[in-house]
Amino acid sequence: MALIELHDVNVPEFLRELESCKGPVYLVTREGDRLNLKSKLCQLVGLTQLIEGGKIAEAFVECEDPEDETNLFRFNLFGKKES
Repeated sequence: MALIELHDVNVPEFLRELESCKGPVYLVTREGDRLNLKSKLCQLVGLTQLIEGGKIAEAFVECEDPEDETNLFRFNLFGKKES
């Protein structure tokens, strides 16, 4: 599993993207803590410390499912999916 480094991510769109993930997705801090972002409590605790001006300033996520990893990597590069 690779770490995906997120920069300047829109929080509401990121949370919607997390809902579509099939497997666990972890927020990994620089200290090595891992928070399961499929848990609403962990989302609240983890993301509130990383938000600056309504966007995630910098974060690392790790996915167990390779498809989730691909989707979050694309989201990080291109933003939300086009419908």
